[in-house]
Amino acid sequence: IVINSTKMNTCLMFLEYMSGNALLEFLLTLKPTKVQKRVILQDQKEIVEVIQTFFETGKTKDFSVLGNIQLNSPEFSSFSDVPPYGLKGYSESIALEELRFSSISDYDYEIKNAKINVFGTTGIVTFELTQKGILVDNKAFTGQHITINGRATFVLIKKDTWKILHYHLDKISN
Repeated sequence: IVINSTKMNTCLMFLEYMSGNALLEFLLTLKPTKVQKRVILQDQKEIVEVIQTFFETGKTKDFSVLGNIQLNSPEFSSFSDVPPYGLKGYSESIALEELRFSSISDYDYEIKNAKINVFGTTGIVTFELTQKGILVDNKAFTGQHITINGRATFVLIKKDTWKILHYHLDKISN
C-alpha cells in the first residue's frame, strides 16, 4: 500500500483510536513514499543525535544539555541499572544522570546494534551499550576502572524537536 500525505493524516487520526499490538501491526503494513522515507531518515538522524548528546554528556560534563533533550513533563520516566531502581520522573532522572556522569572520569561509550523505528511523532531506539571509565571516589582519592556492558531502550517524542520521553538502561552480566 502506498499512501499520500492526505491518506496518511486520515490514517493517523484512525490510529489515535487504536492501541497496543493492533497499532504496531497496522503501522508495519504501511509502505512509505519516497518523500516519507526521506522524512523518516531525517527523523532517525535527529534521534541518533539526541541519543549521542545524552551519552556525550559523560565526556563533556556539560549537564545543561540533559534538560534540553528530555521532555520536562509528568509523562517522562526512566529505569536504570543503578540504584534507586524504581521508576523515576524527570527531575530525579536529571539529578541521577548528573551524579552518574560526574562520578566517572575518562568516560567513553560505544553503541552497537542500534535499531531505530519512527512511528509518526514517536521514535523507539534499542541498542547494546558499552560504557567505560574510571569510577572516582573523591573522598578517598581513589578510582576504579569500570566497564559496563548493557542494553538500552529509548522512547522519544517529537515536539518541535525530538525529546526523550522514557529510557531504560540495564546491565548484561559478564
